[in-house]
Amino acid sequence: MLFERASYSWAYSEDIPGTRCGPEDGPWPRSYQVLAEPDLWRELRVLAKPQTTVFDSHNGWGADSINFQPSPTTKTQDRYIVTQLDILGRMWTLTGVFDGTSRTRSAGFILIVDQYMAGHLGDVTVEHVAYHLPIIIRDFLRKALANDPSAFSSPELVADLFSRSILAFDDAIANDVLELFGGIQGLNSFSDAEIRNIINDQHAGGANWKKARLCMYGTTALVALVDPEHENLWIANLGDCQATMVSLNEAGDDWSVECLTTEHNGDNDAEVERVQRAHPDEPECVIDRRVLGALAPFRCLGDIPFKQPPVFTRRILYNLFPGFHNTSPWEEFLVRNHTPPYITAQPEVTHRRLDGPAQGPRFLILSSDGFADLCSGEGQQRIVASWAQGMLDQPFQIHERGGGVSKERPDNMALRLLRRALGGDDRYSVSRVLTLDMEVAWIDDTAIVVQTL
Repeated sequence: MLFERASYSWAYSEDIPGTRCGPEDGPWPRSYQVLAEPDLWRELRVLAKPQTTVFDSHNGWGADSINFQPSPTTKTQDRYIVTQLDILGRMWTLTGVFDGTSRTRSAGFILIVDQYMAGHLGDVTVEHVAYHLPIIIRDFLRKALANDPSAFSSPELVADLFSRSILAFDDAIANDVLELFGGIQGLNSFSDAEIRNIINDQHAGGANWKKARLCMYGTTALVALVDPEHENLWIANLGDCQATMVSLNEAGDDWSVECLTTEHNGDNDAEVERVQRAHPDEPECVIDRRVLGALAPFRCLGDIPFKQPPVFTRRILYNLFPGFHNTSPWEEFLVRNHTPPYITAQPEVTHRRLDGPAQGPRFLILSSDGFADLCSGEGQQRIVASWAQGMLDQPFQIHERGGGVSKERPDNMALRLLRRALGGDDRYSVSRVLTLDMEVAWIDDTAIVVQTL
């Protein structure tokens, strides 16, 4: 939805932030429409759909969030969560971002899946994770505390519960399907026709079909948990999303921008070596820094073909409606699948204390890899520090309500951060990203949650 625009101009590939498009995506230059400042903000809000959640108005604790993809032909595969978990009457906060992995697979694999499954799968797995993972984490923590009142007595115990809840969630994705056949070995007792009849049950509500289709794709995951006392923060990470802590330094004259996560992909030598150690006699377990030559993330939820033997894909997913006319892109990596799993859902959990003295506002930024890509030119640390200073210059608004005092920020923090990454005060740069005339996506999906700590 576009509003009145002042003029048209022209952009080259190097004018677009990030690495999604290049000279090969021509012809260049391409036209874009230069937006006046009020229209620019309106368009940005329409596209990013900013949301604000208040956890504790007295202390100014809350979270702002956006999910951004300006291309009208591309549906974002990023998701975010901002919620509170009632753990036996006490409220914990849970925030997170998720990045669907279907676009992180090799080009040939993406083409064949998109061609035959478009309109049937897409972002179904990341949607499932964003909705159900908070419920599983909540129930896991509730059960642990009900069974043992000392279950939360140390940060290490909570970190272990957090990790195990995520692993249990991921295990259920494949196990819910395999239970239909008595396990992976049980598939030998069924013909292809029988398998198709079991999993393609749309005529009966589609419960089995919905379970099976979750196995097709996957998602990275980054979730943050804060206790009711606001004394502890746990970060659980799978994949290449980023958690960043932003706070004033001890002198109060500069910003500390600390990345709390490591990327679990082929750019991380430790991840490559971990997979290679687990499969020492398989030189093709990692090819061109991709798992089995096909998948970019080395840790994620779902993506079951990389976690189960090839028979799972060949007997179940190949028979899933509407089927595949050409399975060769799948076979390119399935023939390398000898001793699964090759990827893991074991999160890397980081703990930080929050009850120490703070010189000023403290922010936690959770972002999908699209944000890092947008910052690749100017540099993420510089962009974040500049944004944080802008937040400091835009103080809380104090309101007296119901006999109490609440603190609120006048604008959405995540939307402000997105605008800073797109070009900040340079409305030509921002307009280029918002209105470029291009048939396919020119930047990566970008989800951002900014939480005040």
